[in-house]
Amino acid sequence: MTKTMLQQSTVHPMAKFQRQVQSLVDSKVIQPADRLWKIAFLFNDSWAYWKQELEDFEFSMQDPISDLLAVESWEDE
Repeated sequence: MTKTMLQQSTVHPMAKFQRQVQSLVDSKVIQPADRLWKIAFLFNDSWAYWKQELEDFEFSMQDPISDLLAVESWEDE
């Protein structure tokens, strides 16, 4: 398996979440300056999971969505 294939098959769940949020920004559903808590209305059934994940990465629900979108690598320590 090539390194590229391995990387594609092991995409961090937060990277997938980040792409979903970026898509919402691109479609103007939310704005980069909106606070993270606003995402809760869009991910209602899975929000508890994503909120915990964000908090595990030391995000506050008051942080702007742009902070989430600025993350370049999601590595668990």
